[in-house]
Amino acid sequence: MPTDTQSIVVACDGSEHSLHAAKMAADLAKATGQPLKLLAVFPGTKVEQLVVTGVWPTELEEEAKDYGRKVFKTVRESVSGIVEPKEDVLLQGEPAKEIIEYLENHPGTHMVLGRRGHSMVRSLTLGSTSEKVVRHANGPVTVVSE
Repeated sequence: MPTDTQSIVVACDGSEHSLHAAKMAADLAKATGQPLKLLAVFPGTKVEQLVVTGVWPTELEEEAKDYGRKVFKTVRESVSGIVEPKEDVLLQGEPAKEIIEYLENHPGTHMVLGRRGHSMVRSLTLGSTSEKVVRHANGPVTVVSE
């Protein structure tokens, strides 16, 4: 496992917790000189809901892109004046699984995420995304609590 951080990546969903985490990640990126990347995961549960309602695959892809655009725009506004994010990464599926896979495929990543996102009720029954990521990550993870 690499010990040198090559980038700071913040997992975001547009929630207040993820925006707070984004500001902390931006401060960390600025202080260390590392690039800041934004990562959003279009949730698998949202995909399932859209499929059940009859959304076509092409429409589903557009829904995911629209979700990413909205989240990234909100986060970019939140970190404006601190540091300019270098890359937007949009994944699709179960958030914890996708974030863990991203970390496995991108050694040297320092992941920053909020303690709670938009799926508060789901996290009470299935466990939080941040908890799963911390438990299974192969690199540094910072969980930001308000």
